[in-house]
Amino acid sequence: MTNHSETTGSSENGEVSGPATPGGTAHTPYDSPGDEHQITLRTPAELADALPYLLGYRPEDSIVLAALRDRDGRGRFGGRARLGIPANADDWAGAAGQLVHGLVTGSERRGARPERMVAYLCQEPARGETGREVMERLRPLAQKLRVECGALDVPVVEALCVSAGRFWSYCCDDAVCCPTEGTPMGLPGTSVLAAAATYAGIQVRGSLSELRDRLLPRENAAAHEQEAALDAASMTLVSRIIDDTGRPDVAEETLDLARRVMRRLTEAPPVSGMPAEDLRDDQLLGHDEAAALILGLQDRTTRDRAAEWMEGDEAGPALRLWRALARRCVGPYGEHAAAPLTLAGWVAWSTGDELEAREALAMALGADPDYLFARLLHQACNEGLDPESVRRCLRTERGGRGAGDGASCGEERAGAPVKSEPAGPSSAPPTSSGRRRRTRSAVPADGARRRARTQDRASGAKIGRPRTPAGGERPGVARTDRTRSRASKTAATGRKDACAEGTERGELGTDGGGERL
Repeated sequence: MTNHSETTGSSENGEVSGPATPGGTAHTPYDSPGDEHQITLRTPAELADALPYLLGYRPEDSIVLAALRDRDGRGRFGGRARLGIPANADDWAGAAGQLVHGLVTGSERRGARPERMVAYLCQEPARGETGREVMERLRPLAQKLRVECGALDVPVVEALCVSAGRFWSYCCDDAVCCPTEGTPMGLPGTSVLAAAATYAGIQVRGSLSELRDRLLPRENAAAHEQEAALDAASMTLVSRIIDDTGRPDVAEETLDLARRVMRRLTEAPPVSGMPAEDLRDDQLLGHDEAAALILGLQDRTTRDRAAEWMEGDEAGPALRLWRALARRCVGPYGEHAAAPLTLAGWVAWSTGDELEAREALAMALGADPDYLFARLLHQACNEGLDPESVRRCLRTERGGRGAGDGASCGEERAGAPVKSEPAGPSSAPPTSSGRRRRTRSAVPADGARRRARTQDRASGAKIGRPRTPAGGERPGVARTDRTRSRASKTAATGRKDACAEGTERGELGTDGGGERL
């Protein structure tokens, strides 16, 4: 199972009044931000319509839990957690236990234990399948969720299946309000809740797949040209990066090029729609430029300096550049995407977009599970820490270099131990096979994996090609066949039993070990 949790919004952005009705529906007033407006959700239809507003996006192929807790005789929405539905039904029990346990125990640690729960199962029909058949197929999963919640004394007051534009209730057997053929969902944006959410400034960002598409490598004819450019750039840049005397020059060249491209992006005329925006940015970035930037960012110090573009007028074009570079990590260079994806996640988090931040950081860990900077940022974002402490450190570094490392500041704020580390690639001598030894570091600093290794200097430098991930996987797809280091079993950034909810935002199913150099 390769899922991680995603949570959105305040832990107290809705209310639920009273127990479930005999028909199985919950009376649920939804409280918009600022507690200025309340909307009562009294039926399964209204609960189903509320789901994208609770998360901030439309979930796909997902298990979603929304915690409810009492306040002054009324219920209130607490944390929310999402996990992808495992393809194998044998994994459903583990997924249900993982999600429920994470949500409840995480709430307990913050003194807001849920009293009740609403569960959602969202999945579109396969070819030849109907929505009702999806509902029946997922019924055992809904029951496992109810059993797991009941074991922790948190009853499920409503469990809904959303599929093919309809919804079904697993808790209500009243054919009047919950017919066997399902109830059609309303048109998006036409409900009273949608109007109130729009007035309150709550936005629904579409689906997660649309967000991921902005960060995934392009699989088209241009990908071959980009791969060739990366091959050519690696022959010259990698040897300079691993050389202490050449690394500072490469860093300055990389940052200067990044600034020029950011100015180009800033001056580009606006277009409408995310696909059009990404296509425009791709056209403004040459293959050779993208290759030089991708390889240059594999150096820790260069990446950390690029992370300083996290606010003000620099943040927007920087985020667009990091997205564009992530899309250029094609073919065997998929693992190189960890650096631009982490930068994209950091800028998104710094500017208040936690949804894109969590997704980009999770994809960075999919590209390289050992990328420590991404793990620490992901953990900090999921736990609701304030990014200002990291920004403050990076501002200090920008104002006067030599006092430390911006990423180390980020790690201190994330609660991880800090150890000294060389700014560039490891100086460990090559082994007899020509590969550098893997080293461990407790700082988020050198997250760049050295894909191109050097052979014995006596025989001349030879730059190898990056390794292709097993199965041709792309960034954001965690690899379950990796052999994890012993450190990965104890790093504890995201254990299988890690928690996930709106107030504690834990990460599920992402193991990580010592960062590879």
